Amino acid sequence: MYKVKTFNQISVKGLDRFPRGDYEVGSDIGSPDAVLLRSHKLHDETLPESVKCIARAGAGVNNIPVDDYTKKGVVVFNTPGANANAVKELVMAGLLLGSRDIVGGLDYVQELTHMTDAGEMGKLLEKEKKRFAGNELYGRTLGVVGLGAIGSMVAEMALAMGMNVVGFDPALSVEAAWRLPSQVERMENLQSLLGRADFITLHVPAIEPTRHMINSESLQAVKPGAILLNFARDAIVDADAVVTSLNSYQECGKGLKQYICDFPEPCLLNRKDVIAMPHIGASTAEAEENCAVMAADQLMDYLHNGNIKNSVNYPVINMARAEGYRITFSNDNVSGVLGNVLSVFTENEVNVIDMVNKSRGDIAYNIIDVAGKPTDAVMQAIAEVEHVINVRLLD
Repeated sequence: MYKVKTFNQISVKGLDRFPRGDYEVGSDIGSPDAVLLRSHKLHDETLPESVKCIARAGAGVNNIPVDDYTKKGVVVFNTPGANANAVKELVMAGLLLGSRDIVGGLDYVQELTHMTDAGEMGKLLEKEKKRFAGNELYGRTLGVVGLGAIGSMVAEMALAMGMNVVGFDPALSVEAAWRLPSQVERMENLQSLLGRADFITLHVPAIEPTRHMINSESLQAVKPGAILLNFARDAIVDADAVVTSLNSYQECGKGLKQYICDFPEPCLLNRKDVIAMPHIGASTAEAEENCAVMAADQLMDYLHNGNIKNSVNYPVINMARAEGYRITFSNDNVSGVLGNVLSVFTENEVNVIDMVNKSRGDIAYNIIDVAGKPTDAVMQAIAEVEHVINVRLLD
């Protein structure tokens, strides 16, 4: 029986994916084979040696020490796209809030508690409504930074609303390119996009190359009066630089007109040109269910079959099960390791039925199906091959 330790409140729909006869799942489990979590930070946690894989029910993995776990042979999964629709819809709300002074109008109405005559209130609102006039999104240009699962959906939504869309993604995959609407104009760099867009929306992961990609230098290129939306990650934006840009627009008409985000910081509070939400981008019942289901399925496929999909540190790899037994092992991505492992099979007369080998950066991962059950001595010999990190036998 496999053991799965959970952190945070995981959707019941996801937990129900685990067959009770094969899995013990709970928050108080010792020596787990896998960990399933949402936002719980693992940086200060001692990882049990029994853990083989971790699944984050969400896209970002900055709460997980991925590099450390990679060296230990622990596969880290995320669930890209599972919450994409929830984030896309909140981006739509952000665009509407930025184009029309909806918040200002709502606040004004709530201040009219002294009025008791509906007719008089109606006359006053008819007179004052011009204070909250805005612009339509139709015909405006949206710049999408990051054209993955969420970015491509946002681009498609904006096109349906009659906006022009320009996009930038230095790491655009072939799969994402096929998913992207043909009407999206690709920009060569971030500065070109910032200079073209009336609205800028960010959809890139929080990794070292994207840290503070929106900063005082990049904001020099922004179109005067542009509105910036960040429903991706707080680390992507230098909030102090954004405040400086907002102040510049108020003083001389150059810089950002408004900042709409899902990541409040002290310097952003009490500003009429900032709308900050409490990190609710993926906070829908549907998104939480989708993330939990995807995370659970990925854990089970890895534990049972050794297959890897949507890992942030290991290669994508999949091999259909054959008759016999399956061995998986990870190793440092250096030459000769696979050959040395195959030599162990040859020396012990173990017949290989099928195999696949993939690598990602400094890590390689292997799935090998063999005809008969290998002995403990064979498994130990594989584990002792130089540069092998860990090895598993799957019935």
